[in-house]
Amino acid sequence: MKRIASFAVATVLGLATATSAVAQQDLKGIKDAGVLKIGTEGTYPPFTFHDGANQLVGFDVEIGRAVAEKLGVKAEFLEGKWDGLIAGLDAGRYNVVINQVGITDARKAKYDFSEPYIASKAVLIVKGDDDSIKSFDDLKGKKSAQTLTSNFGKLAQAAGAEIVGTEGFDQSIALVLQGRADATVNDSLSFLDFKKKKPDANVKIAATKDDAEVSGIIFAKNQPELKAALDKALADIKADGTYEAISQKYFGANVSN
Repeated sequence: MKRIASFAVATVLGLATATSAVAQQDLKGIKDAGVLKIGTEGTYPPFTFHDGANQLVGFDVEIGRAVAEKLGVKAEFLEGKWDGLIAGLDAGRYNVVINQVGITDARKAKYDFSEPYIASKAVLIVKGDDDSIKSFDDLKGKKSAQTLTSNFGKLAQAAGAEIVGTEGFDQSIALVLQGRADATVNDSLSFLDFKKKKPDANVKIAATKDDAEVSGIIFAKNQPELKAALDKALADIKADGTYEAISQKYFGANVSN
């Protein structure tokens, strides 16, 4: 009988603990704790990374701190690898993930998102003095430096470009600068980050796709109060200039849309 009683007590305690963990995920729990726990990678510049003093910095980190401040709590960052980052929400390790998580139908089936806080578009990048390529249609018969399996590579291929294989953005830009490729189709945020660091680099955006991929703050489902609070916080930091300052710091442009 002791074992059964002990098991029953343990079960009740376990349920109480589980309920408490879930409660901490909602807006009231966050406010009561005075902390917004944020999952992030810490290895993905310029969004979330460690500087020379090993301090966690980046666009997403500053957005997280600004949002937490609007909620009236402190931001606490918990780092993890990308592969398990979103799953940390299921375990209740943190309240939200702020790590360039794209808003997709597959993710929305299991989690909720804030309104988008950053947008990325496919851009056509050429040498600064090249006026022969002004649109994606002009890629026909040209050499485009691309990672072979990327969506950007598929865009270039669909436009009729000859693909020159690369291992990533930096190599693609290098081939354009060296004249070994005429262009690269790549991510607008990566280009802005590159130009922020190397403003004199002889490359420019010749064309931009209209469709944008957007990212939001992701969190566990069925928390309408938390969603409303996060959306308001994001709207507030855009209205008071905080978002613009962070955006200009990391990209030299407003990247909200």
